Amino acid sequence: MLKKFDKKDEESGGGSNPFQHLEKSAVLQEARVFNETPINPRKCAHILTKILYLINQGEHLGTTEATEAFFAMTKLFQSNDPTLRRMCYLTIKEMSCIAEDVIIVTSSLTKDMTGKEDNYRGPAVRALCQITDSTMLQAIERYMKQAIVDKVPSVSSSALVSSLHLLKCSFDVVKRWVNEAQEAASNDNIMVQYHALGLLYHVRKNDRLAVSKMISKFTRHGLKSPFAYCMMIRVAGKQLEEEDGSRDSPLFDFIESCLRNKHEMVVYEAASAIVNLPGCSAKELAPAVSVLQLFCSSPKAALRYAAVRTLNKVAMKHPSAVTACNLDLENLVTDSNRSIATLAITTLLKTGSESSIDRLMKQISSFMSEISDEFKVVVVQAISALCQKYPRKHAVLMNFLFTMLREEGGFEYKRAIVDCIISIIEENAESKETGLSHLCEFIEDCEFTVLATRILHLLGQEGPKTNNPSKYIRFIYNRVVLEHEEVRAGAVSALAKFGAQNEEMLPSILVLLKRCVMDDDNEVRDRATFYLNVLEQKQKALNAGYILNGLTVSIPGLERALQQYTLEPSEKPFDLKSVPLATTPTAEQRTETAPIAAVKQPEKVAATRQEIFQEQLAAVPEFQGLGPLFKSSPEPVALTESETEYVVRCTKHTFTQHMVFQFDCTNTLNDQTLENVTVQMEPTEAYEVLCCVPARSLPYNQPGTCYTLVALPRDEPTAVACTFSCMMKFTVKDCDPTTGETDEEGYEDEYVLEDLEVTVADHIQKVMKVNFEAAWDEVGDEFEKEETFTLSTIKTLEEAVGNIVKFLGMHPCERSDRVPENKNTHALLLAGVFRGGHDILVRSRLLLLDTVTMQVTARSTEELPVDVILASVG
Repeated sequence: MLKKFDKKDEESGGGSNPFQHLEKSAVLQEARVFNETPINPRKCAHILTKILYLINQGEHLGTTEATEAFFAMTKLFQSNDPTLRRMCYLTIKEMSCIAEDVIIVTSSLTKDMTGKEDNYRGPAVRALCQITDSTMLQAIERYMKQAIVDKVPSVSSSALVSSLHLLKCSFDVVKRWVNEAQEAASNDNIMVQYHALGLLYHVRKNDRLAVSKMISKFTRHGLKSPFAYCMMIRVAGKQLEEEDGSRDSPLFDFIESCLRNKHEMVVYEAASAIVNLPGCSAKELAPAVSVLQLFCSSPKAALRYAAVRTLNKVAMKHPSAVTACNLDLENLVTDSNRSIATLAITTLLKTGSESSIDRLMKQISSFMSEISDEFKVVVVQAISALCQKYPRKHAVLMNFLFTMLREEGGFEYKRAIVDCIISIIEENAESKETGLSHLCEFIEDCEFTVLATRILHLLGQEGPKTNNPSKYIRFIYNRVVLEHEEVRAGAVSALAKFGAQNEEMLPSILVLLKRCVMDDDNEVRDRATFYLNVLEQKQKALNAGYILNGLTVSIPGLERALQQYTLEPSEKPFDLKSVPLATTPTAEQRTETAPIAAVKQPEKVAATRQEIFQEQLAAVPEFQGLGPLFKSSPEPVALTESETEYVVRCTKHTFTQHMVFQFDCTNTLNDQTLENVTVQMEPTEAYEVLCCVPARSLPYNQPGTCYTLVALPRDEPTAVACTFSCMMKFTVKDCDPTTGETDEEGYEDEYVLEDLEVTVADHIQKVMKVNFEAAWDEVGDEFEKEETFTLSTIKTLEEAVGNIVKFLGMHPCERSDRVPENKNTHALLLAGVFRGGHDILVRSRLLLLDTVTMQVTARSTEELPVDVILASVG
């Protein structure tokens, strides 16, 4: 009699798994029983089960021991016990890639495959195909063809699925079995028809016309198998996607007709296919949405879940198409299945009107405590999207989020809420003080260091700009008194930012920082000492450079440059301009924990893309003395089509007075080798081509690199925008495609490439200025210039902002790239560094009347960057 284990027994491991303490050596020792006569089927089947368990648990069987066990197991074919025989088939399949000489069981499997015992034939086919390689396949081809059209469905299905696996290694052989597969496709058994269609599709999938014919043939005569219908829908959907689907196509008509199928599985598959087709309009989605709406009231939980999940996906792109289902979705909010309820509420949040938000919030609050954190995060993300859609409702949504923030929950859940509140604060100036107050209360008992430091950073950034900044100081200083070192360090930085921007509060801030100088942690002490000394100078430029905006250089790059400077002593002072700039906001700017993490866990930082390029270029003798690499273009520019005989892509590298163009070339002709490959460049402006560094050899399909060095304009330094015409020159030597032998003699040839543009953005590196006003004051007005332009071809402020940011290649600060709705004026704030390490700031005021008028004010530490900006815009 079997003992029944309850759930507690399972959790404690009380006998729930009889194989959990198996040892490989003991099991292989037991396998010697296979050699005994007479064979004990029950005992042998149990040992085979143990072997299979070990293999599936990832236990490594050596080739020798696996082969010995395999050979012993082959003797079990003498027994006619059906259970033992089927265990043998399973073991053969599992050991086929471990043991040697598994091919010896071919005759036994062939005998079972063609025998009279139907229960053996299907598994024997699968095992035989697992051990048969492409060289042996023709020997069993006749048997496989017979098995595909066998009257027994299990045998036919086994042969078809095995053929599908064999396609990977023996496509040409399996392709000859198409006639048999066609016959099987008309079988009455639903699985046989499904597997046969699967095989036919995979044989023909690279021939679009053949696939289209297959779909039209089978859809015209109708299919018996709902699985086959589902597969045909997927194939038709894929074809439509590749053809950039005309909705007049018979393929689309077929998918739409499946919405009226008698099988729910097929109806859902068709609806899902229509929803996922790119470029569908709301009208084309309507029939699919209607079907999904019906499923919402299905008694089957799986169908309700599938429907609401798919409607949720539709709501992301076409919320108006789902609005008709809102009543059905509201009914699902109280569904006993919380997964369905969560998806229903998030879909409603995407499709609901502004007037329904209050009601939805009440419905959500009733079940938030009953769902998992994973689903809570989904709800929060939906609320975040709703905040952007209806900014006037931020007060209601913020209160709801704050209620959620006070409840129990894990890190991901709390982080999602904090992210959402921060995004509301950044989007709506009116909500700033309310949001900051909520976050201040949250950090009073926040257990997550990352969130506490992030909120402190936000308080330091936004708090000084509020009407009453002093009310936040208590919350920040409490962290210095009550928290551990990471949070204390973040609090010190936040305090310093208040002192740097508010003269009235400065004396109080200095008192608080003096207390922090006595902290137990050296990171906190160092920060407090540093900020104290800077603030005591009472200079705006120092505050801006060292407290409000910080370093714009790459921290790992700075570390490497300082290390190199200490290894090679020099009388020259260390030049910060030689350090590569940070391509994204630095860790210091994102969160205050990063410097501490760096102190606590010193690790080797991976080299950035720019540092890799700098190392490569420094190794080229012709480029000695160019100085530090200022910028590399983010993406290579394609100078040829991808299908042409030569593929060339260019990466632009900018130095202080020079540019290096790196051409990555690939020769796609297998009967040629190219030698001494260079790219000759002709500029339209005053650039001067200095030299070309050739790629010595370009064999077939092996990438090579050549370079062209260009000096920047000296006589007309503001003429930085230029178009280069490019010509690839090389020596061609014919070669034998099979042996690779190359002729000694060659001939000169050339290949015209696309023109290459250099723009003002290639001379400017983006940098993040957290506090633009402070950076503006720090640069000063010595080299300030202002001009007004009319953008005659641009009709909207959004388009103007997008074009300016892209054209200048500068970083938009303080979210100024976001244009408020229904406004005809806007201020765009841009920051960057011009080659040579000169800060460049641009304040652009835009006015929309009939066209966009733009007033550009540029400031820099040198005159040239300002002139370049104004000349390029003009």
